Parts: sequence; C-alpha cells; structure tokens
Amino acid sequence: MGSRPFGLDPEVINRIAGEIREIRDLGVQVAMVIGGGNIYRGLAGAETGIDRVTGDHMGMLATVINSLALQNALETAGVHTRVMSALEIRQVAEPYIRRRAVRHLEKGRVIIIAAGTGNPYFTTDSAAALRAMEVRAEVILKATRVDGVYTADPKKDPAAKKFDSITYLEVLEKGLKVMDSTAISLCMDNHVPILVFNLTVPGNIRRVVMGEAIGSIVRD
Repeated sequence: MGSRPFGLDPEVINRIAGEIREIRDLGVQVAMVIGGGNIYRGLAGAETGIDRVTGDHMGMLATVINSLALQNALETAGVHTRVMSALEIRQVAEPYIRRRAVRHLEKGRVIIIAAGTGNPYFTTDSAAALRAMEVRAEVILKATRVDGVYTADPKKDPAAKKFDSITYLEVLEKGLKVMDSTAISLCMDNHVPILVFNLTVPGNIRRVVMGEAIGSIVRD
C-alpha cells in the first residue's frame, strides 16, 4: 500500500514487478507468497466481533486481490506469471497443486501463491514456510518494512540492535517477531534459511539475490 493508509499503490506494485523481472531475467526461480493486511486482517476482524474463521477467510480473499494486482503488473512488464490459490477460485486463479507449481517454475514463470494455506488460524508466514518446503526453495526472502531482525522494534526502541545472523532457536527463545513460531519451527526442521530485508528500498530484491550483505539471516 506504500504510504497510503489502505489499499493498493500502483507505483509500489510496478516497482516490485520491475525488481522481480530483474531477478527472473538472471535465471532465478521465483515463488511469491503475498499477504493481504493492506486490505483486511482476520485478527483485526476478530477484535470487532467477526468470527475468527470467517475473518481469516476474508483475509485470504484479500491476498487474492493483491496477487491479481501484482500479476497484472508483472505481465505488463513481460513476465509470464501464474496466480495459484489455496482456495478454489478457478475463474481468476489456478488451484495450488505442488507439481504444477514446480513445473511453472521450471518453465521460467513467476508463481504468486494466494490465500495462504487455505486454512484459518494459519498465517501468511506459515504459508510461505510450507510452500517453500513443497517447491524445495533454497531460501525464504522475508520482505518487510525494516532492514533486518532486531532485539526490539527499532521504530519504538532506539536502542534496539540488529542481528546480522541469528539462529532459529534464538528467534523462538527471544520471542522475536520475524515470522510466527509455526513458520520458524517448520524452517528449522527443514533447514531452510530465512533472509529478512527491507522491501521499501528500491533495488533490494536484486541485492539480496546477488548475495550483498543486507538484512539479517536466520539459520541453524
């Protein structure tokens, strides 16, 4: 949503699409898992009296909206893209099937995985970790608004210190807000590193892929 309080910012979407095209052109296989917090959050809905399961399904549909917006931007940029949804919405997206997802990646297509896992009570983080295992990703790139993992929220605590590298167990023990505990545990069990970086800085996706020392890495 960029600097907007809600919704979609076309400028941000087009910039991200351009950066994805750059790394795709380098031969990198890209599978993206997208959240929907700019439109609706299930937990926020629960606080206003909406049933948690209903709210989570509403949040999943918000991720589909974001995925279609990014697909449009990517295809405008000349990148073959497929949206794959954990909820069946065949008119607008393919159902997520692991073998089909892997085949799209092998053909050089970018895949955008929408609707999380398709189950309530599981976050987008958990969906990203699960799908990463299924497509045998080498790394999860966690794109956020901060430039890594800190001891505390750097926006609230000026004394917060950044970790260049941290283990999964340290993240869990310290209760750091990298990804939720389910996602961290899944990555730890399957030895998939998580690289946390700031998406709002133009060019950072390429920098991360090229191995520049930015962000924080979570590993064994």
